[in-house]
This record gives sequence, C-alpha cells and structure tokens, in this order.
Amino acid sequence: MAGGMLDEGDDLTEAHEINVTPFIDVMLVLLIIFMVAAPLATVDVNVDLPVSNAPSSGRPEAPVWLTVGPDLSLSLGNDVIAPGALASALTAATGGDPETRLFLRADQAVPYGELMGVMNQLRDAGYLKIALVGLDQASAAPAAAP
Repeated sequence: MAGGMLDEGDDLTEAHEINVTPFIDVMLVLLIIFMVAAPLATVDVNVDLPVSNAPSSGRPEAPVWLTVGPDLSLSLGNDVIAPGALASALTAATGGDPETRLFLRADQAVPYGELMGVMNQLRDAGYLKIALVGLDQASAAPAAAP
C-alpha cells in the first residue's frame, strides 16, 4: 500500500509522576483559613466590658468589689488581701459560688499585664463572670475640669 500508515501500536509512554500543584493550592488555602481562625479560638474567659456612654445598670444587693490599687495591692471590698490569698478570700466572700459576678476595678496607673495577671488568678479560682468597672462620662466630666 502506498502512503499507508505505519501501525506500531498504541504504546504511549506513561507518566509515573504525581501532579502536586493542586495539592499545594489546597494546602495554602487551608493554611490561610487556620491562620485567620486560630486567634479567634483562643479566648476562653468571658468578660463583660462596660460601655462608657451607656446608662448605668442597677447595682446588685451585695456586689463583690475587687480592687487593684496603684501599688498593685489587692482589696476585696475594703479589706486588703495578700495576692496568694485571693482564691480563699473570694470563696469566703461569695459563699463558694463561682457564678457570682465580680466587679473588678483598677487604677489607671496599673499596667495592663498586671491586670491580666489578676484576671488569670480569678479564672484559676473558677470565677468567670467578671465585670470591669469604669467611670461613665457624666461622673468623669466634673473631675476633669480644672
């Protein structure tokens, strides 16, 4: 036959390599998702932060006040307590009820790290309902005037 095709069979060379490009794309997308989601999942202490321009809420009958002074001393109500005795003093003040809301107030001179240390001690003692106390705008305005 003239001009016929040579029939040598359908022997194509097989590629034994895996295409990893889609795998790398999926891994990069998962990495970005975890990088965004990880910081959101690390908060485990619920804290009610008061808004300064909101109307004041009603006071409970017997609030438990924990105060951090400018010299980093701790006071429960009007009684000064040692930092190591915080858990036992709170148990005595709340009757052992960890569901009691604690009102935490700190001087402006207290460093943020020290305030977080006190909050960690409260969490370790089992008290998770913490309200941060601040001045509202109405009561802070006359004190700011010269």
